[in-house]
This record gives sequence, structure tokens and C-alpha cells, in this order.
Amino acid sequence: MDTSILLFTRDLRVRDNPALAAACRAERVVPLFVLDETILRDAPANRVRFLLDGLADLRESLRGLGGDLVVRRGGTVDEVARLARRTGARSLHLAEERSAFAERRLGALRELDLEVTAHPGVTVVPPGAVTPAGGDHYRVFTPYWHKWSEIRHRPAAETPREVRLPPGLRPGRLPRLADLTSGTPSPRLARGGETAGRERMEAWLKEDAEVYDDVHDDLAAARTSRLSAHLKFGCVSPLELAGVAPEAFRRQLAWRDFHHQVAAAFPDLPRRDYRPRGTRWDGQEDALAAWREGMTGVPIVDAGMRQLRAEGFMHNRARMITASFLTRNLGVDWREGLRHFDRWLADGDVADNAGNWQWVAGTGNDTRPNRVLNPLRQAARFDPDGAYVRAHVPELADVPAPGVHRPWTMRAAPPGYPSPIIDLD
Repeated sequence: MDTSILLFTRDLRVRDNPALAAACRAERVVPLFVLDETILRDAPANRVRFLLDGLADLRESLRGLGGDLVVRRGGTVDEVARLARRTGARSLHLAEERSAFAERRLGALRELDLEVTAHPGVTVVPPGAVTPAGGDHYRVFTPYWHKWSEIRHRPAAETPREVRLPPGLRPGRLPRLADLTSGTPSPRLARGGETAGRERMEAWLKEDAEVYDDVHDDLAAARTSRLSAHLKFGCVSPLELAGVAPEAFRRQLAWRDFHHQVAAAFPDLPRRDYRPRGTRWDGQEDALAAWREGMTGVPIVDAGMRQLRAEGFMHNRARMITASFLTRNLGVDWREGLRHFDRWLADGDVADNAGNWQWVAGTGNDTRPNRVLNPLRQAARFDPDGAYVRAHVPELADVPAPGVHRPWTMRAAPPGYPSPIIDLD
């Protein structure tokens, strides 16, 4: 009996899943997810909760196709090898990833007695598919965007009509959150999974996509797609989204692909300056602590940091403001900010998170490395009425604009809210 193993990693969906479609060409298929101890050891609670949502939803979808999700816990390579012996599988399919960890995992899987095939699906355009003349990757976004826009994308993979498991195979149970982490997820963390992701995608396409270019920087409007975590876990196909979204949003997907091709060429992106500029970081620990807690006394910064803790998400414009404030105003090493974002973000993707932090810090792919985002000007432009600040900083809930962005100028300081830790004026 021809049996294939499908290893789910960052493609927790049945629609447009090239690895799943290829695996299902065999007579029998083992749809497998391994709760890898190497990854779970330091996994933040928000991403663990989002992952479990995705796995539960994926299991229901596979059961609807006559199959199931086989769940194992341990080392990925060991569990794949064990199932291959148990089922007689001769081939393995998985989504192609280009992180340092994924590359090591793929290398170890290729040493097994299996025909291993890595398929596209994590990004719209795979890293390495678009390269400049005489180089291995694009270092500047604009020429990459032009080439990305011209490339012919792969056709969407068909959803299998049936998933046939080998007889007698026990799927295994999905763990509870407490089995995997002692942390507590953010109280307003969004629900994960393909069903929730598609519901969110369809609602956004219907309600906000047409005006995305006009409203996506409006902090209070909160009319961004909110699909970043679903893209990170592959609950939504980036290719499908690119085919139906407006150009302004496709540009954001291209930025995501851009960071992935940078990280593939420079695996140390989360650890070392991509473009060393001799920057000396001299920020103090107490300033870093105030930033983490959303208690800097700069309302637009504190609003973003508090949204992060409450939702496991932060508006993209607020991410830029808070990152610029930490690195440019406080002089704190971008790696400290990266670690804090990674702790809380449900969409904490290694390539995107590190790429964006380095862009803001001036050590990455920004062609203007000395760029500084003045938080007060940003607040006046993108939260002119102060609604975003009041929504996330309750101490300022009754303060009208423009004082809500400069409470230190008021005759009576709002009770319970700190003075600014630096002089922005």
C-alpha cells in the first residue's frame, strides 16, 4: 500500500496546501503534527494558544474529509521515523521554510529512508525564486517589489476530496494549554484556526479591503486585516490572499516575503546587525522596563505597548512608533525590543519581526538608516482625536485631544499616569 506522510508545520489549513495535495496522491496519507519539545520549550503562551486553536480546527477539517490529524509529542525527526516504520510510508511532504531551525530540521529529515519533498505555501513567492542579477537576494525592498509584482505565481493547490489514513493508526489527543505552557494568554487574544482565519479574511475583504490604503494607518479605526497571526501559522493562504486583496495590501505581503528572503540569506537576522553601522546602545534598564510595561509617560507609545499585552497584537503603525521610541529615543538595543515583541505577539514570525526591528533601528534594509519617527508627530497624524490612546490607556480615558497626547502640559496631571521618562519637547 502506497503511504505518504504529510508533516504540518506552518501550513495549518486544507485549502491551497500544496504539501497536503501532493501527499494525498498516495493511497494512504498520515497527516502529522509534532509538538516538538525544542520549539515548545520557550514558546510564548499566546502562540501556544493560537496554535492549539489551529490544530483543533485542522483536525475537524480533516475528519470532514474522512481522515484525522495525527498528533505526536517529541522530536520531529524521531516521530516521523517512528510513523514511517509503523505505516510503511515511503515519502514525506512538508511546507518549505527557510529559517535556520527549519533548514536543520529538513536536513535531518532527508537523512531518513524517505523521499522528502518541500513545497511552497508559507509565502506568496518562495525565498530564492526572485533574485537580482549577480546577487543571492534583494537588499532593498522597492526593486524586489517591482520584480515580485511581475512574477507569475503558482496555481492554488486543490483541496483534497478525501484523506485516507492507514488502518489502525491512533491519531492521539490534542493537549490542553496547561500541558504545554505555564503562561497566561492575553485576555483579548483572537481565535486561531483556518475557520476563524477565513471568516476574518472574508469580513475584511467585504468591509475594509477597498479602502485599506486610506485607513490602514489610522490607529483608532483599527481597520487593518488582523490576519497576521493567521498568516504566521498558515491558517490562511498568503497566495489566495494576494489574489483577492488590493494592491496596497499586496505590497504588505511582498514586504513579508522580502523579509523571508533576507532571513534565508542571512540566518542571523534575529541576532546580528544586517548592516552594522557601529551603533552604540546605551539605554538604561529602567527605561526598558517602563517601555515594556507601557509606563513611559508618552501616551501613544504606552497605548501600543498595552494593546500588545492585552491582545497579543499591536497595530502596525504603533509597532513602528514604539520600536522607534525604544531604539532612537531611549537608545536601547533593538534585540531587547525584538525579544519583548516575540514574547507577546501571536504573529511573532522570526523573519518579519527581526526584519522590521532592524529596519526601524537603522541596521536593516531601510535606505534611510537615520530615520526617526517622532512619537508626538506620529500621534497627531495617525491618532488626531486621541481615540486610540484613550482605548488602551484608561488613566487618560477622560482627557480630550490634543492634551491626551501631551498630558504633561496640562494644569493638573491625570492621576496615576507617569511623567515622561524623557523630554520630547
